Amino acid sequence: MRRRDFLKQAGWAGAGLAFAAGSRGFAFSANGQSPSPAAPPLDRLQQLRAAGATTPIQVTKLRDTLFLLQGVGGNMVAQTGPDGKLLVDSSAATAASRLKDTLGKLGPHPLKLLINTHWHFDHTDGNAAMHDPGVLIIAHENTRKRLSTPQEIQFFHLNLPASPTSSLPQETFTDTEKVFVNNDEVDLGYMPEAHTDTDIYIHFVNGNVIHAGDIFFNGFYPFIDAGTGGTINGMIRAADACLALADDKTKIVPGHGPLGDKDALQKYRDMMATIATRVEKLKTSGQTLDQAIAAKPTANFDAVWGKGSLTPDQFVTLVYSTL
Repeated sequence: MRRRDFLKQAGWAGAGLAFAAGSRGFAFSANGQSPSPAAPPLDRLQQLRAAGATTPIQVTKLRDTLFLLQGVGGNMVAQTGPDGKLLVDSSAATAASRLKDTLGKLGPHPLKLLINTHWHFDHTDGNAAMHDPGVLIIAHENTRKRLSTPQEIQFFHLNLPASPTSSLPQETFTDTEKVFVNNDEVDLGYMPEAHTDTDIYIHFVNGNVIHAGDIFFNGFYPFIDAGTGGTINGMIRAADACLALADDKTKIVPGHGPLGDKDALQKYRDMMATIATRVEKLKTSGQTLDQAIAAKPTANFDAVWGKGSLTPDQFVTLVYSTL
């Protein structure tokens, strides 16, 4: 598999929330004359788990003890060392065996700490499977609240049951948290009303690596989960928070897409800010959503950012609805 094809598959084909909405419920018959009911499409959680069983995990070395792991769902980061391994996000439950094998090849020490960037299932579905004895799960307090109760992702018409107790974070925080693991300071910071109301960044201070979670979709328009507290302005503020931590040598891991850096995050932030300003002007002038979409406020960005799962019109819809 070519690297480009792998990244496309790893970043999107199994990404759960990265699938575009709008699947049709009918398929045309062979003679083309009349529609017939199609098999019910798999929902996005089912798609994630189906892909998790077969998708390889690609490992990219970031620093001596830090590694980017890309399979299904969101991008993960693993830290190794004598204190035990640390893992950011847990992919799909069906990918757990492959993920454990991958972690085992990075060093002899057991997994000790799992951190969730936010509540979405493409980052937390593997929590229970990775939660062996002695593994502590940490996340923002809203992540535990979301996972412990039924949730709806309105944009995708997806209803999710409460997660089992073994999936829930055991330690939570409200604003910031700091842990010292494997000779590194790991800072966790809450980014409110961004992709959701549960997002955090993970900053490996000595390693100079930031996992930005789903406030950063590198190379394409991002999904904003308005139904669970996400907003476009929160996304912009979250990008600013990560940029303030970075320098020209910082490696920035997005929730989806290829590894980034400060320049890539800055371009992404500026794209969001420009489109938000344009859509806000349309909305405050009384334009309806359909009129705002027709105005094509993303037009000069579409060639670069419109190649992901969300169409430009869908992104404008998300921006308009969260302003």
